[in-house]
Amino acid sequence: MSSTLAERLADVQERIASACRRAGRRPEDVRLVAVSKTKPVDLLREGIQAGVAILGESYIQEAQPKIETIGHPVEWHFIGRLQSNKAKFAVRIFDLIHSVDSLKLAQEINKRAADIDRRQPVLISVNLGGEESKSGLTADQTPELAARIMEMPNLELRGLMTVPPPADEPEDSRPYFAALRELKEKIGQPLTELSMGMSDDYEVAAEEGATLVRIGTAIFGPRDYGSKA
Repeated sequence: MSSTLAERLADVQERIASACRRAGRRPEDVRLVAVSKTKPVDLLREGIQAGVAILGESYIQEAQPKIETIGHPVEWHFIGRLQSNKAKFAVRIFDLIHSVDSLKLAQEINKRAADIDRRQPVLISVNLGGEESKSGLTADQTPELAARIMEMPNLELRGLMTVPPPADEPEDSRPYFAALRELKEKIGQPLTELSMGMSDDYEVAAEEGATLVRIGTAIFGPRDYGSKA
């Protein structure tokens, strides 16, 4: 990418704002999660300097040293699949966990949050495409887990998250984003957040009600999976 990080960030923010205006939404109602997995600390600091307010990580082992080094001038969101045995680490370092995909995981996060007298904000991961390669609940299973989480004293259920199936065109993701919005409306309060949309389809997600869009490549450039430092 020949443009600077600051220029790419500004372009993404303007595209989000334009999408919101098309849908009659306020641009400030959509927050950008800059996906920083596999990216080095210096690049994350450059992003923060440019105006990034939320960083998204997918691996506990990778995220911990980054968070220890950078601290909390930004929010840190966990957006990957979380294993139950890593919950005790996640509740100590992340402001929001996007990927609760089972009652067992919710119970473990609740337990670990209680250990440090914390009320952990979470989202439920919903697999609307029915893909076996992805975790997440079906739409039919989600209301029951939502109800159970709402009973847990150390969890704060804020909303839902989804990743649509791979698509050739951004418009192909629209039915999944609309379905997640409708599911949130069905469950009702206290759900306020919809985490949906990535670099290829975030404008469609913003039009369909996203409150959190998870964008990495369009800001930080292609990922280097050879190094998670």
